[in-house]
Formats: sequence, structure tokens, C-alpha cells
Amino acid sequence: MEYTTLGNTGTTVSRLCYGTWRFGRNTGGVVETDREEAHELLDACWDSGINFIDTANVYGDPDGTSETWIGEWLEDYDREDFVVASKVYFPFDGWGEPGPNDSGLGRKHIRAQIEGTLERLGTDYLDVYYIHRWDEDTPIRETLRTLSRLVDEGKVRYLGASSMAAWQLTKALWTSDAEGLERFDVTQPRVNAAQYDDVSDYLDVCADQDLAVCPYSPLAGGFLTGKYDRADDGSVIAPDGSRGSLDEMFDDWYATEQAWDVLEVVESVADEVDATPAQVSVRWLMGHDEFTCVPIVGARTPEQLEENVGAVDVDLTDDQFERIDAARGTDDAE
Repeated sequence: MEYTTLGNTGTTVSRLCYGTWRFGRNTGGVVETDREEAHELLDACWDSGINFIDTANVYGDPDGTSETWIGEWLEDYDREDFVVASKVYFPFDGWGEPGPNDSGLGRKHIRAQIEGTLERLGTDYLDVYYIHRWDEDTPIRETLRTLSRLVDEGKVRYLGASSMAAWQLTKALWTSDAEGLERFDVTQPRVNAAQYDDVSDYLDVCADQDLAVCPYSPLAGGFLTGKYDRADDGSVIAPDGSRGSLDEMFDDWYATEQAWDVLEVVESVADEVDATPAQVSVRWLMGHDEFTCVPIVGARTPEQLEENVGAVDVDLTDDQFERIDAARGTDDAE
């Protein structure tokens, strides 16, 4: 495993982060990763050198399951060996029916949620605390003041921002600078080689402000692994138990015309460098050197995790980067 400094912070993380959104997740009546499998996967992370673990208070069914299972697993390890991230924004169903202050980024909700997160994880602090979404109903000043106080109290080390528009991220950074508050140091947008949403403006802000980028869904929901085929009618032929077979929105969300074009090039490059499409896709993300990029992989088995980790050893030429970018319809070649 290789390691890198997380953006403009003083914390060192593995070049890959492990995402635990599948832990306890119920999709179509099927639990994607149960407790035993979750602990086995976390063991595999430790064995492979991954020290960066990502979760959220609402991951799992019921909410909080992912954090609880991670906390149980951490009991057998040294907490200081890991960089742990969680998130806040969405309603937490562990309390029953959500009330008027049981969601969003107001002071009351953040204060309540950080205590539950720390308790479930069995830790005194989070290394990174993300706002899971932008809250249009709460002034960003209030959110940042509340989060800054958590940093002052030692409950949080660094602040992170998940999905939002470039102007929202810029507004938050400006507010921090103007008010003397803690800034976001880490971001978590949805970015992958097959991505159809334009996030270039958002990434430009990250590059300019020296923010670390931890993309989620680096394999486009598994589409970029190459395990899906295209039927004559254009629909996706998905293996049993795969996300494509469980998620009825998979075809519209991931299997776009552009995605199929990208996959064709990714598979060609994979043949050239003796790697898998998944490894090439992850390595393409890691190769963005205008900012620190640490993809969040969500492998379902230790074997898949081992394959993801193999991306660290893949080398891509400038020409191969450019071909993938051309298939995406961008000019972001390294």
C-alpha cells in the first residue's frame, strides 16, 4: 500500500479509502453485507494496509448499523492506527419518526448526531466529519460555527464536505475565511471515469484550495468492473446478486451511452497494462495530481478488495489517460 498526505492536513492516509455504505444495507430484501462479512472485510483492509475508513450515521438498516459494526471491530485494534470519517445531515431513524430538528445542519441536529456517532464507533473523536449534503434551510455560518466548536472540543479533527455545487463549496470556504472558522479540508463528490455529471468546476475549487478529494462510486456502481453486458435492446445484463440486478435505477443512473463508450476504452487499456477494468478505473482517479485523490472503494468481498488494492501498482501512460478522457468527452488528460 502507498500513503499520502490528506490534502492540506497533517494526516497520512492510504491511497484508497474503504467505504462501508453496504454494511447492513437492505436492498430488495437482501442484506448486501452482514456483520460477519463486514468484519471480514475490515480485517482485509487492515491486512492490505488501508487505514482510512468511511461511514455515515445513516448507513445500514436500521441507521447506525455501519458505525456500530465498525466500532465493534475497532475494539480489537488500536484506534490511532486508523483514520475514521463519518457524516451528518439526513434524518436518523434510530429515534423513530423524525421531528422538525432531526435532520439538516442546524446546531441542534449536529450536536445530537455527533454524540450518537461517537458512541456507536466507540471512539472519542472522528478524524473527518463530513456534511453529507448542503442544507438550504440553515445558514452555512451556523453550520461552520457548530463544526468549528467540535474541532475545538477535540471531537473532530478535520471537516469534510460531500455532494454539493461548486458555488456552495466556494461560499463555505469564503465564510470560514471571513469568520475565522474551521475550513473544509476534504471533499467527497461522486466522480468516476463513466461519470455523466459535470463536476469540473467543483474539482477546480478543490485544486485551487488544496482540498483532498475522496470520490465515492469510483467504479460507477460496479459498472466499470466490466461484469455487465449489453443486451440487443440496450438494457444491462447483470449477474445475479450484483447491484445492477438489485437496483431498478441502475440502467438509467450508470449505464449511459457515454458509460458504455468509456468502458470499452477502459477494457482496452486494461488489456494493454495487464490489469482489470476496475484497477484501471481506480488508477485513473488516483492519477489526478492537481489535488490529492483518494478513491473510496466499496468492495463486497475480500477478493474484490484485493483487486481494488492492486490499482496502486498499475501504471498508465499519458496516452492512456487521454483516451479515457476522450471517451468521457473531456479534456482533463493528465
